[in-house]
Amino acid sequence: MLLDPPRAGAAAQCAELAQSKVPRLVYASCDPGSFARDARALQEAGYRLEKLKPIDQFLWAGHVELIALFVK
Repeated sequence: MLLDPPRAGAAAQCAELAQSKVPRLVYASCDPGSFARDARALQEAGYRLEKLKPIDQFLWAGHVELIALFVK
């Protein structure tokens, strides 16, 4: 599954995923704070953070994109 939420993150979606049997999840985030919150919820639900890659997609801005792979 691919999850690419807005800056506010995906708290509601992560709560649903916690109850699911989705084995692999790729999470694309544009906000490290909401990503950290959602990653904690996913880890508490049994997902393991396998890979995390920061991407400086917008060289003229201070924003960093995060791409993460979670496996249950």
